[in-house]
Amino acid sequence: MYKNIIFDLGGVVVDFKPRDFLMDHFINKKAEDEVYDLTFGSKEWEDLDRGVITRGTANRIMLENAAAHGRTFEVQAVIDEWKSILRTNKRTVKTMCKLKMAGYRLYYLSNIPQDIIDEIRQRDFFPLFDGGIASCEVHLCKPDPRIFGVLMQKYGLAYDESIFIDDNKQNAQAAYNLGITGILYKNPKSFTRALGLCGVRLAGRPAQAQNQPKNIEIP
Repeated sequence: MYKNIIFDLGGVVVDFKPRDFLMDHFINKKAEDEVYDLTFGSKEWEDLDRGVITRGTANRIMLENAAAHGRTFEVQAVIDEWKSILRTNKRTVKTMCKLKMAGYRLYYLSNIPQDIIDEIRQRDFFPLFDGGIASCEVHLCKPDPRIFGVLMQKYGLAYDESIFIDDNKQNAQAAYNLGITGILYKNPKSFTRALGLCGVRLAGRPAQAQNQPKNIEIP
């Protein structure tokens, strides 16, 4: 029987589509790819998630690298505006409420910088969580199996009683490899279907489900 539902934040509970953001701003594939590599796909962005660099330092280095590639204007625009994409996914939150009412315990496990997790913790939905781990606070990032271990040990969660949802296939696979059922999040409809395949009901008491780990990807 599943008891614990673990959510990624960016891309599942909070919208995070950097490629769409860049496409809307630049409408030029070459520019989009170069700016992505200088920002969202950069070592500095990963270091922010890992909590080993400050936002100010990361921005400075990204701008220095941008200048070397003639992309200062574009990278500055990303730095100034990217947080606008972090809108709460209301359909996911609605599902979270139903899961909570059904008796499931909810957790988060997210690659996320300190300033962003601090902001998200102020949002109305955050009290739905029974706990969680932010990568910046443990200096580990998914898909490193150690970060899953930190979460499971901290809250005493059983691997075969837990489901993990992430929009990144590598992260969902990492959970599955550890014996946690992994769901690859694509959209609200497929997410609901995947929960159903696990025997999870969104209302009433938790349903019986097979304890064999699954790695679920539904188009």
